[in-house]
Amino acid sequence: MAGLTHLNERGEAHIVDIGDKPVTRRCAVAQARISGQPETIATIMGGGLKKGDALAVARIAGIMAAKKTSELIPLCHPIPLTKVSVEIEADGETAILILATAETTGQTGVEMEALVAASNTALTLYDMAKAIDRAMVISDLCLVEKSGGKSGDFTRAP
Repeated sequence: MAGLTHLNERGEAHIVDIGDKPVTRRCAVAQARISGQPETIATIMGGGLKKGDALAVARIAGIMAAKKTSELIPLCHPIPLTKVSVEIEADGETAILILATAETTGQTGVEMEALVAASNTALTLYDMAKAIDRAMVISDLCLVEKSGGKSGDFTRAP
């Protein structure tokens, strides 16, 4: 296993120097799942919440969060994102699956941007529906796949 890149030789946290890394096309996809009562999931997916269109609001929240990742995660570089998309779909009657994609042409990867987008989308859905189901659970936040960069491609095993 490679060493931890955010620690220097003295074990102190630092931002990684990416100045000598080549500019390449990079993409990452992350997921999150929010589970709740069947009625809750149906209400969210059907646009029936009193706060408004939860799917549209959550999608925008995920995109906005990806753009602010370096402000939220201390050692992340600010990245010029070329694309961020958020897909939200029912996953059976009791869950919603969120897939967030982040892309850039740059010197460092976009895994954290995709993960932040997926998690903030799920948190926003929770916020918008908590009045009808405070027992909802956010789970399965993970990197699904990534491409580009020195470490190459990654795809999570099913």
